[in-house]
Amino acid sequence: MSKNLVIVESPAKAQTIEKYLGSDFKVLASVGHIRKDTKVNEKTFDVTYEIDPDHKKIITDLKKAAKAADKIWLATDEDREGEAISWHLQQVLELPEDTARITFHEITKPALDAAIKSPRTIDMDMVYSQQARQTLDMLVGYELSGIVRKKVPGAISAGRVQSPALRLIVEREQAIEKFNSKNTFKVSGDFDDGKKHDFKATLDKDFESETDAKKFLESISSAKYHVHDIEKTEGTKANPVPLTTAAMQIEANAKLGFSSRTTMSAAQGLYQAGLITYHRTDSLNLSTQAISAIAKYIEQNFGKNYLHTRHFKTKDAQAQEAHEAIRPTHIEQETAGKNDYERRLYNLIRNRTLATQMAPAKIAKTTVSIKNDKNSHIFQAKGEVVIFDGFLKVYGKSKDLELPDLTKGSEVFASEIIAHQTFAKAPARYTEGSLVKKLEELGIGRPSTYASIMSAIQTRNYAIKGESEGEEREVVELRLKSGKVSRATVSEKFGADKGKLIPAPIGELVTGFLVDNFKNIVDYKFTANIEKDLDLIAEHKLERVKMLKDFYGPFHNDVLVSEGAERYNNSRILGHDPETGKPIYAKIGKNGGFIQLGDNEKEAGEKPRFAPLPKRKTVKTVTLDQALKQLALPALPRSLGQVKDVELIAASGPFGPYLKAGKYNITLGKDYDPYTIDFKTAKSLYDAKMASIIADWNDIMIINGAYGPYIKGPGRRNNVKIPKDQDPTKITREEAEKMLLEKPKASRHAPHRRKAKKSTAKTTKKKK
Repeated sequence: MSKNLVIVESPAKAQTIEKYLGSDFKVLASVGHIRKDTKVNEKTFDVTYEIDPDHKKIITDLKKAAKAADKIWLATDEDREGEAISWHLQQVLELPEDTARITFHEITKPALDAAIKSPRTIDMDMVYSQQARQTLDMLVGYELSGIVRKKVPGAISAGRVQSPALRLIVEREQAIEKFNSKNTFKVSGDFDDGKKHDFKATLDKDFESETDAKKFLESISSAKYHVHDIEKTEGTKANPVPLTTAAMQIEANAKLGFSSRTTMSAAQGLYQAGLITYHRTDSLNLSTQAISAIAKYIEQNFGKNYLHTRHFKTKDAQAQEAHEAIRPTHIEQETAGKNDYERRLYNLIRNRTLATQMAPAKIAKTTVSIKNDKNSHIFQAKGEVVIFDGFLKVYGKSKDLELPDLTKGSEVFASEIIAHQTFAKAPARYTEGSLVKKLEELGIGRPSTYASIMSAIQTRNYAIKGESEGEEREVVELRLKSGKVSRATVSEKFGADKGKLIPAPIGELVTGFLVDNFKNIVDYKFTANIEKDLDLIAEHKLERVKMLKDFYGPFHNDVLVSEGAERYNNSRILGHDPETGKPIYAKIGKNGGFIQLGDNEKEAGEKPRFAPLPKRKTVKTVTLDQALKQLALPALPRSLGQVKDVELIAASGPFGPYLKAGKYNITLGKDYDPYTIDFKTAKSLYDAKMASIIADWNDIMIINGAYGPYIKGPGRRNNVKIPKDQDPTKITREEAEKMLLEKPKASRHAPHRRKAKKSTAKTTKKKK
């Protein structure tokens, strides 16, 4: 048995570390947290912990290894969450308080050797900080979610950090709805120097109307042009700074299209394999050894003129839980990672790291002013030439926009002048990357929390990612060519929301309720100050219990007051139906916005009629005329026709629109509208459904799905995939039943109900 036992969090990390430490060291993994917080005393804020049932065998193995080892090293991650895991291990394994605690920013032999030489003990201030954060999230999550579920139809939960993030998305959508998209006519021209060198230039004035734009084009129909002025300036493009966790998520989203969760998962894999430094960090610092290795690589591979070493300091005084920025552990390794996500992210991290230590790019900018002999308006042509690419060699070059070699006073010729109708753009919706950037600017959340925030607001269906490439609209173009002005309309796309975060109606409702009843919870400054308080606890400058009391008292009072609030559905009366005189409402329910004709059944004595909101309309923006058109749609469910002896019926249910075909329900999703779908389309969906069914025993079916054949059993989510080496057409009902019974259990990370049981829990003593 090895003399030394090292305990880390992840099995993958354990394997990597064991390779470096040698035969005297055994490395085992706790596989995350081994205990769960199950109860908080609201007066003392003591926390009751319970062994995670999925960790019982892991704990047994760790106890056995700990008894056999001469020395134990707690080597969980270096942030406060990792510190807390080490403390839980020390408590559960009954290790002495002076048990060696080691941290390292990268999994390399030198870093591990240095950590082993300078162990410390568990930093209880960091543990208290983690406990305070966990207690806050439990109290807010439990009490706030309970009241939100009662008062907001369809709400699932509300959280301390996810709620301000959702508010940002909702407020951006409200700004878009209020935006008045004015249009102007922008004028640009295609010019050449008379030597077949062409270039584009833009007029220094926009026109408010088509009439004004046309008058201008007519006024210059016979104009001659000359170069009025040439300005040339040389400058530099500044290098990027090293990657923090937030910056990595922002850049991976913008350049690779990765979600925050995908980015963090890929980074975790790279870190655990020893390929990059620790991926949860606020720091911009690069170690002296790292800068030296990077400098050597740049000089050898690009030349000395490309080298410009720099040291970076983190501006934010509260930046914590970090020693170094994210960088490759071995800069000379050009590619790394076990899958495409990891390889692409590694490439991004490596190029960014190299760029920080390379020379700035030198850029020559040229602005040419062109005058005509008919009026004083000036066309401007702008060009940019990269004189020395510097860091752009690895970080990506912008295209050279080089202008022809023009001289002041020389004549130029306009082949075509175009006045294009241009609409002002509304504020852009957030992407995951830009939302992370905004949260970081506001000081909300921490590097390790951004991915879970993005995930929470989407899995609860409070916000969705847009899928639209945009809508078509007709715009006017006026063209001046050969002395004549012509008019045409051209199509262009607008309003693309693909990959953008759009608040769902229920998300808008939850935000409205919280803004009205829990101002502090969704207040950006208040939330940021909580993060600062957590940092102060970690720095031994604030007592955990005092911080919790100061927060919980006012918060709990708000909960009690909100118990008396009306049920919140943000309904709006639009007017009355001209035929029946009944009121027409726009409302939000658990499945989103809808139109209601007539009062509720209890008040009116008869059922009201319902219709969906028009596309791209909300409860606040829909008009009475639009609502009347929606109410004129055919009532659901509606019959579309028969296929043999099966009637096809378009309907809408709790999980969205669907097609009912005998005993089968076929999801319509976002692609088809149950109010307008025709028989031909419905039949093709039915035919495709029937073609996908390999076997049907009523309660058990074998279906050929998008990811291959699988067995569907009774109830929801009762499925099992059929192995590739097994022929699905030869599986009997009995075999299918057996496969369903023997399917792998759901992941321990999947949601599950807590069972009441005798606790093996230990309660924390009152802490600072």
